[in-house]
Amino acid sequence: MPTGYISIGSNIDKEVHIPSSLRALQAQFGDLTVSSIYESEPVGFSGDSFYNLVASFDSDLPAKAVAKLLRQIELDHGRSRDSQKFSARTLDLDLILYGSDIISDGRLRIPRDEIERYAFVLEPLAEIAPNETHPVCGRRFGELWDAFDKTLASQTKLGPAEY
Repeated sequence: MPTGYISIGSNIDKEVHIPSSLRALQAQFGDLTVSSIYESEPVGFSGDSFYNLVASFDSDLPAKAVAKLLRQIELDHGRSRDSQKFSARTLDLDLILYGSDIISDGRLRIPRDEIERYAFVLEPLAEIAPNETHPVCGRRFGELWDAFDKTLASQTKLGPAEY
């Protein structure tokens, strides 16, 4: 059974949407492993800061079915279907890894390139899965975080996620 990793972000009513999304994810997938919450500035636009974290779960569903469930949870939390990539949002749930799968199928891309590009994805992932290996580059996530240029990491660790 593969382990899925979801990058979670919100900058609109984030104190409401983050805990609510974790409850919705737990209802869909059962037990979650959840990173700390990190506060970071938006990328690609000006606006309120984001809360970001990563959660993992085990599932025997196909990756496309998981992505469809995530999309529905976003919509249930007020995300519009036509939201732009770099914009404020109530909830952003991205399936960033699914076991050792490598998928490039329409909108579904796994592993997501954001893992190696953004501290707000890599740091919480390395926190909960430091010894797991990136399926493309073959390096452990803890190792990738250790090598990450921290001058690009303008974020603050806030503490554990509560839900």
